[in-house]
Amino acid sequence: MHELYVCQALIDQVETIALEQKAIRVETIYLGIGPLSGVEPRLLEQAFFIARAGTVADDAQLIITSLPIRVSCHKCGHVTDALPARLVCGDCGHWHTQLISGDEMQLERVELVKEAAEVERTPLSEQGQFG
Repeated sequence: MHELYVCQALIDQVETIALEQKAIRVETIYLGIGPLSGVEPRLLEQAFFIARAGTVADDAQLIITSLPIRVSCHKCGHVTDALPARLVCGDCGHWHTQLISGDEMQLERVELVKEAAEVERTPLSEQGQFG
């Protein structure tokens, strides 16, 4: 299952971020996926539950947003949205375009929980006397 491998790589990246930030838990992972990425969001969500088990993201929520397909036209120079099976310029209709976005999967944001700072308290008997 391709999506399980993708999720394992995602969790590795998220664990690295959590370690760098000294987080004790990952709350939410925000992921953007383009329609031409080769990743099926529904299958990725299913694989996520397996990949996160026993990690710092064990209870994390995965939020997936769909990224747009954008092309740059070699004829008129405009950048427009396109459809997966129709990568033509939205302005002039020319077919000679270059894909700008829509084939990527990107980690957009991670919400982390950091350990509460321990407050160091000095007992009253050691604070000195007033008066």
